[in-house]
Amino acid sequence: MNRLFRNIGWLLGGRGVNAALSLVYLALATRTLGLEGFGHFALIVALGQTVTGLANFQTWQFVVRWGAGPDGPGEATGFAIALDLLSVALGSILAAGLVWSAQFWLPLPKDLLWMAFFYCLVMLISIRTTPTGLLRLRFQYGRATFAEAVLPIVRAIGAVLAALYMPTVLGFIITWAVAEMAVAAAMWAVAAQHERIDLSQISFRRIPRDHPGAWRFVWATNMTGSLSVGSKQVMILLVGAIGGEALAGAFRVASQLGQALVSLAQTISKAIYPELVHAQEGAQAIARRMANIALIGGALAVLAAIFFGRPAIALVAGPEFRSAYWPMIILAIAGAIELVGASLESLLVSAGRAGTAFIVRAIPTALAFALLGTAMGWMGLKGAAFTVMGSSALAVMGFWAAILSMQQIRIVVEPPEGEPPPILDEDRAA
Repeated sequence: MNRLFRNIGWLLGGRGVNAALSLVYLALATRTLGLEGFGHFALIVALGQTVTGLANFQTWQFVVRWGAGPDGPGEATGFAIALDLLSVALGSILAAGLVWSAQFWLPLPKDLLWMAFFYCLVMLISIRTTPTGLLRLRFQYGRATFAEAVLPIVRAIGAVLAALYMPTVLGFIITWAVAEMAVAAAMWAVAAQHERIDLSQISFRRIPRDHPGAWRFVWATNMTGSLSVGSKQVMILLVGAIGGEALAGAFRVASQLGQALVSLAQTISKAIYPELVHAQEGAQAIARRMANIALIGGALAVLAAIFFGRPAIALVAGPEFRSAYWPMIILAIAGAIELVGASLESLLVSAGRAGTAFIVRAIPTALAFALLGTAMGWMGLKGAAFTVMGSSALAVMGFWAAILSMQQIRIVVEPPEGEPPPILDEDRAA
């Protein structure tokens, strides 16, 4: 448990640096570009993150899950890199389709579409989940934190330069693209210092051959990760499609300030997952304790948003974005709910129930998308924020119900060579 809190401390320290610097580059971008210009910028960034999120496999989980054996993470890393290459190929096709069709449904000028496609490609090339998995496998959270700090530092420096010398959407998109490539290079460099990256082990066959059910786990975690993106980045795109670039920009500000707790939830989830995989016994106790701590932290963060949110928006983004205050509060509540549910979701995934976690996340997300137009027609930006909050609440209740329905949470550990794999309840049902 001490190691878990130490790892969370490293991750939160990195998030703290990121949060502080994000206020700097958010302020520069909003004040330099204005409401509509920042809206165009937010839509391009959301497109890139949507493409990456949908195409990207959660390869860090595969490295942690299958790389802890006596033979080391060689084959698991090779499988993860193969999936990364597949992500780039599939993502490029998806990016081309989305960017081409954007002229029909997104309020983006045609001269910005090529920029959006360029940013999508950079995001795909900069996928870094595999080196992240290598570092988490060895519990090297401190080194990972230092490497990840490259992203906010480069963004902050680049935002200053863009504001001074290229105060346009292009200038800020170039800054974001350079930052993505820099942090990816830093993560791979740090990971290579601890593990030999053997490119000869790149293969789609070895891990599935040795670990039955591997592909089912791969697709389940990919779809769950895609839904996580869908609840944020796709929501920004849909807000822009329904309400225009100005509302998309305001929603982005509200989301970045209010849903910082979602990033915190993801941080805790990433720290807990390796512990649950290694712990086997006592997994429920770890998840329960973290959920209780998250409940207190989430409540305090929501109170902070209520009392300090309005001056924070005025200070960071300026008076043009004052409409983001109440959506920010609602999204902060949604983030607090996600914070409580992070450990529950990790418990399901580590117990081999990634498919269950996906279904529990999918239904509320689909409802949120279906109701978004009605909600925005009713309450504008606040309506959009309410759909996010409702989706988060339903998902966390679903995680809790799924855990209660399981007679016993058992962490899936690969058996010694020659022994049959454990039979999960899902397998019996099938």
